[in-house]
Amino acid sequence: MQNRMFDVVIVGGGITGTALAYTLAKYTDIKSIAILEKYGSLAPLNSNARSNSQTLHCGDIETNYTLEKAISVKRTANMLVKYAEQVDKNDFLFKYPKMILAVGEEECERLEKRHEEFKEGFPYMELWDAEKIAEVEPNVALINGKPRPEKIMASGCTDEYSAVNYGVLSKSFIESARKTGKDIQVFLSSKVDDIKDFEDHYELNTAHGTFMANFVVVSAGAHSLLLANKMGHGMDLSTLPMAGSFYFAPNMLNGKVYTMQNDKLPFAALHGDPDLTEPGKTRLGPTALALPKLERYTGGTYWDFWKTLKLDTKVLRVFWDLLKDSTIRNYIFRNFLFEIPWLNKKLFVKDARKILPNITTDDLTYAEGFGGVRPQVIDKTTKQLKLGEASIVPETGNVIFNMTPSPGATTCLGNAYRDAQIICERLGRTLKKDELINDLLDGKDL
Repeated sequence: MQNRMFDVVIVGGGITGTALAYTLAKYTDIKSIAILEKYGSLAPLNSNARSNSQTLHCGDIETNYTLEKAISVKRTANMLVKYAEQVDKNDFLFKYPKMILAVGEEECERLEKRHEEFKEGFPYMELWDAEKIAEVEPNVALINGKPRPEKIMASGCTDEYSAVNYGVLSKSFIESARKTGKDIQVFLSSKVDDIKDFEDHYELNTAHGTFMANFVVVSAGAHSLLLANKMGHGMDLSTLPMAGSFYFAPNMLNGKVYTMQNDKLPFAALHGDPDLTEPGKTRLGPTALALPKLERYTGGTYWDFWKTLKLDTKVLRVFWDLLKDSTIRNYIFRNFLFEIPWLNKKLFVKDARKILPNITTDDLTYAEGFGGVRPQVIDKTTKQLKLGEASIVPETGNVIFNMTPSPGATTCLGNAYRDAQIICERLGRTLKKDELINDLLDGKDL
């Protein structure tokens, strides 16, 4: 192709990149936008429904969130609900029952306290006893038709959006962006090898030619840091790729059942969900395993891992701080064993019985090809593992680098709104802020 200039070029065709393309097309006066995706389809990796938990994270069932964070996430999650109400076809957002399950006296006490603290921000959440849980999820509350012997309690609801197919949503964003009449171009199989910064524009080199842009946003997971480092940005950051695996069971759950988070563990607690892509199956997980690669099932990316890890004494210090805690150390070792055939099911079923007390190893099958890799960011300056979303926004220049593990998918429109404000400010363009706030935020800014 011939070299082409765009107002904005977005690297990465997942949920973060496509949400930004939609936001720029609908709510700014930016005229031309290109998305460069290195694989042959949109949302091929972590935004694919096979690679994530398919959850709309609202802060209501995530017990590792503070009340402040939960309310913030709820507002950005609701932007997806508002978007779904405005499109002609909502084939990506679904309502299922959902709950936080507490098992045992100690967990029930913690859940009751949390429910009381959160009820003003989440008034639709109800505190359920074992009898109510049995009405909603009989396979959770009963063993061979009789009540579980240990005390159980849940904080739950039955009529809220809870599940998202982020791959389908990514395609919806592009369809909606094109309906604005703007020049929206998607280039598949267009891996960006490097980004060059010139005085008045950027050039992105791919096998299919060079793309030029006034502003570049890289939303390519852990590869965002790799491209940032090539340009001299984010040198104080490293990535620790964490892979999540899942198991399938026969259809045993009507909705999403999350368990109480161990405060010492920086990884997601076990949960069970009806799978959107495998009708009639319940998906259980995730496990958590550090992998020396940036992508799960594509082959390669091992060398990319070492380049983004940037192993030194500071990174080793972070690893040491994690491993010296016996809870984290045992968790990491146990999750490694979950990947060993034959042994994995025997170990995993013990954890799965917290949600489904009747489940057996014969019910479980390893979900081959499911699960993705999330780049947990290490801050080498503070020598800490940073949880949640991470972005690099240089103080000068027209470039942003997004690395967005959970809840990045849920907050994609909120992140797009943030990036759109930066883009418009630096390019001297107009953001239709009032329109966006009225459409997606119920008239109240974030």
